[in-house]
Amino acid sequence: MPSQVTAAVREVGRRILGGYSELLRMPGTARFAIGAVVASMPFPMVGMTITISVQRYYGSYTLAGSLTAIQAISLAVMSPLLGKLVDKFGQRQVSIPTIGVWMVAAASLTTAISSHAPIWALYCITPFMAAIPPWGAMSRQRWTLLLKGDHVRTERALSLCGVLDEAMWVVGNPLASILAVISGILAFSFTGVCVAVGALMFLTELSTEPPSQTVLARRDGVSRKVYRARQARIQAQLQGEEGSSAFWSSGLVAVCITWFGLGAFQSAASISIISFASEQGAKQMTGFIFACFSFSSLIGALMYGAKSWTIPLWKRFYFCLLVVNLGIASFMFARNIWTIMAIYLVIGVCQAPTWINGNQLMLHLVPPFRFTEGMAWLNAMNSIGSSAGSAIAGVFIDRYGSQGGFSVVTFLALTSLAIAFIGFKQIRGSTQRPDLTVIPV
Repeated sequence: MPSQVTAAVREVGRRILGGYSELLRMPGTARFAIGAVVASMPFPMVGMTITISVQRYYGSYTLAGSLTAIQAISLAVMSPLLGKLVDKFGQRQVSIPTIGVWMVAAASLTTAISSHAPIWALYCITPFMAAIPPWGAMSRQRWTLLLKGDHVRTERALSLCGVLDEAMWVVGNPLASILAVISGILAFSFTGVCVAVGALMFLTELSTEPPSQTVLARRDGVSRKVYRARQARIQAQLQGEEGSSAFWSSGLVAVCITWFGLGAFQSAASISIISFASEQGAKQMTGFIFACFSFSSLIGALMYGAKSWTIPLWKRFYFCLLVVNLGIASFMFARNIWTIMAIYLVIGVCQAPTWINGNQLMLHLVPPFRFTEGMAWLNAMNSIGSSAGSAIAGVFIDRYGSQGGFSVVTFLALTSLAIAFIGFKQIRGSTQRPDLTVIPV
């Protein structure tokens, strides 16, 4: 009997993890996939480190909140710009100087906070903390080109990226809290080491690096402008939108607006949960609540990528979106934190698949030579939505308590869902047209 149970467990593990291990056994893939995640540690760690360090040295949550908001907004502005530059000039050419800027900014901000520098100095330095290469988008671009034409394994690779991203957030947030409480210098130093090690792993893996627009244009013996125009015409023909903007198709606009709404109501939910837990006298449980969501999302990503789906992409996209939006909208009916935790555990399994579906939609909406830029816009819209959502919810929480915040969450979630369905025709239509990776690279 025990041997049968062991054999069954192994079989389940093989079915779930076998496809992922196959991908990571491909030459160079483990190196860039893991390197991208390690180098991305500033995403979960910097905001938390700034908040704890500033509150410790300046005794002001308002200042800490302002600085983290500035860093988030700067990140939203910088991401599309860096994505566009990566597509134009190459991953190494853009990432190396960007990392240099981040390292100098991190050292400067650490010194300024620990020496209790004037507040204006913090405001001047913080925007440069957004100089983070789009590691996730660059990793996904490598996968899509390596697995060009293999839809099943491409979907699994994007799920693997989702799994690694969730693991990064699960580890990064509590680690930042622990290190920053000990010392802000220690927290920033650890983050800097992660950036250096991850970047070294990623950027020295040359065999999987995709060619930039500059390289592709040079191969064709034309200028980059001519090359982009030529490929844009092919994209427009494949999408059936010859009269539209080559990059900003109606489908891309619909997805980006949906991602803005997704970021808005999820960030509003986070700040409302913190307020609700404080009212319940259980503020110490907030980290556990968010960990439940991240863990459930991690399981969802694992299971989603392990299956070869025959259900059309647009149906999966809208189903996961419905579950997440309606689930979070129901928070306003919760009477204790255990109810919220249970809802998070249930809907979390659709959180990562929602992002994975969004990534797959980008394969139908933007060509490979602008994929990094497209992914960067998706993340930027989500970040801008997050800033707007938490700001709006904060005003209502100050006036009406957590129930005011949850009312905002419900409104934003339902509005976001309505916006997503307004773009139904464009999103569904884009998935029924050719995958734009058919464009030669």
